[in-house]
Amino acid sequence: MEIRAATVLPARREPIELHTGDGLTLVGELALPADRPPVATLVTLHPLPTHGGFMDSHVYKKAANRLPALADLAVLRFNTRGTSSERGTSQGAFDGGQGERFDVAAALEYAEFHDLPRVWVVGWSFGTELALKWAHDPLVEGAVLLSPPLHRATDDDLDAWARFGRPLVVLVPEFDDYLKPDDARARFARVPQAEVIGVEGAKHLWVGEPYVRIVLDEIVKRVNPAAYPLPTHV
Repeated sequence: MEIRAATVLPARREPIELHTGDGLTLVGELALPADRPPVATLVTLHPLPTHGGFMDSHVYKKAANRLPALADLAVLRFNTRGTSSERGTSQGAFDGGQGERFDVAAALEYAEFHDLPRVWVVGWSFGTELALKWAHDPLVEGAVLLSPPLHRATDDDLDAWARFGRPLVVLVPEFDDYLKPDDARARFARVPQAEVIGVEGAKHLWVGEPYVRIVLDEIVKRVNPAAYPLPTHV
């Protein structure tokens, strides 16, 4: 069977709640391999909720649908404060990336409390800003950034990640609306361990199955190299 955009592979999928340090309850889902423990964990941070971003944004939904089965990964998705999806609405209100620090912390605390292994943070657009600003946690092995706009994240945040020392993989669409590959290489040059990858033909939202496959392959290549490259058929 060819893996298509709507393919959903077997996994254990559990509704979860996250509890923030400032007293909010956030809704999410944890997808785990169906019949074995995960070898690593993706904590996903979604695009801007004021522009349609949420835990079901398509790259993350497809990651949860495929990666537990294809790469033995746990995929944790959740709605940041004030964000809604089919799973429900997280308490609170959008705070421009500031109050969301508690949301990031709650997701990482959940992973730690539930003994989820080898945590990598994956941020997309607004989610990259949250990763750069708030994911400097000893639990985190590294981060993958998709379409970073570098609007809210400053050079100080990049310098903080450089000091943090964990790997940083940056996927930048050729036709991104905010930050194109050459500009991204210049901005991320201050992070010695950053690897900036320009993706030919891609746009900010990674629309199209070929681009989703590139993203998921690049994630798996870093997080569980034994499962790389991902199969296109099962």
